[in-house]
Amino acid sequence: MKRIFDIVFSFIGIIILLPIFILISLIILFDSKGGIFYRQTRVGKNNKDFKIFKFRTMYPDSDKKGLLTVGSRDNRITKPGYFLRKYKLDELPQLFNVFIGDMSFVGPRPEVRKYVEMYNDEQKKVLSVRPGITDYASIEYRNENDILAKSKNPEQTYIKEIMPAKLELNLKYIREKSTITDLKIIFKTILKIFN
Repeated sequence: MKRIFDIVFSFIGIIILLPIFILISLIILFDSKGGIFYRQTRVGKNNKDFKIFKFRTMYPDSDKKGLLTVGSRDNRITKPGYFLRKYKLDELPQLFNVFIGDMSFVGPRPEVRKYVEMYNDEQKKVLSVRPGITDYASIEYRNENDILAKSKNPEQTYIKEIMPAKLELNLKYIREKSTITDLKIIFKTILKIFN
């Protein structure tokens, strides 16, 4: 049932949002050198790697300077990138990930391999479900970048504080997962973006 929902609504979303996709693509192209899309390897269901799609919001090769984005004013982010990130528009290409089955609308946000290797056995349970565009942790830590910006050691803050808290919320989702839970999370995510 969930997979059918994902296929149908991701396809509808792609068709409806096609003009916005084109507009964003043109803005990115004219603003700075580099491709329109950013593809990064993330870890999905059953601990398998896949490529996640996003609109490019940083200058090329920025991820070589670190995997974490620190603060909403990270100087690696392009001018349109600030706007795209603020309203989560950079995440729209993940509709393609949902359509092809790498992701779902709702599920634990997929992490990069570097941090997944740090999970304990309990935390690895988040890899038993398809990752999602949004979840409890996405709502709770919407301003994660700004939290990290205040830290003297952002990566340690992420590893020791934020990541375990997010994983606990992911495990909560797995315990409670249902169609009703998914709809609540989608609704809360939309409200959070516009608030």
